[in-house]
This record gives sequence, C-alpha cells and structure tokens, in this order.
Amino acid sequence: MKLTILAVAATSVAAFQAPQVPKIDLGKAAQAGAVAGALAFGLTSPAFAGNVENGEIIFNANCGACHVGGQNVIMPEKTLEKEALEKYLSGGRNEAAVITQVTNGKNAMPAFGGRLEEDQIKDVASYVIAQSESGWDE
Repeated sequence: MKLTILAVAATSVAAFQAPQVPKIDLGKAAQAGAVAGALAFGLTSPAFAGNVENGEIIFNANCGACHVGGQNVIMPEKTLEKEALEKYLSGGRNEAAVITQVTNGKNAMPAFGGRLEEDQIKDVASYVIAQSESGWDE
C-alpha cells in the first residue's frame, strides 16, 4: 500500500511539473527579425533580374515608339515614371509587375510574350525600373 501511494504521489508530481521549453538562440532570432523588418518596410530591394544595358537596347527596338523617354504616346498619364508606375502598374513598381505587363500586355499595350524571349523581357524590366528610379533621359 505504501508503494502504491508513493507511486501515485510520484506520478502526480511529474504531472504538475512545468513543460520543457526549447532554447531559443536570441542572436538568430534578432537577425531574422531585422531581415524581416527590412523587407517589410522596403529598406532592402531585390537585385535586378536582368541586364540593364541589354534591356535598353531591347526597349529602344521594341518599346521606344510608344514609350520614348519613359513617356506614353497612347495614354499620356500612364508613363514609365516612378510615380506613374507606382500608381498604375498592377502589382506596384517592381520588376515582376513589369515582366507581367510586358509579357501579357494590357489595354492598348500589346503582349510581347510571343515576340521576346523571357531573358529579354527580364532585361527590359530591369531597364524600366532602373530608369524610373534614376529618371528618364528625354
């Protein structure tokens, strides 16, 4: 009987012990938090997906007729200037959104997905974003 009471008591004490909490490396947690915060607040930007110099050549040959100097001869308010891209480009002013627009077209803009290779479209997107950041030369 004493052994039974002792076994029940030992089991009861074990049931009320605090669970083991995994150890957290605070340095790694802080680093991950800093990276996540920087991405969330736009303090970092992804590297350009394409080649800006090649993008300029492809842009001038394929897009320049309507978008000379970053403008838009068809819909003048929808330029390739930074503010207009932020306002009008589906997905915001980033390379992925430019790639989608160039590939699929939209409204009066034709699709270039069948005319240009994927790498060429990436290069154009890199060029457009770079120019919108630095300002288009007229």
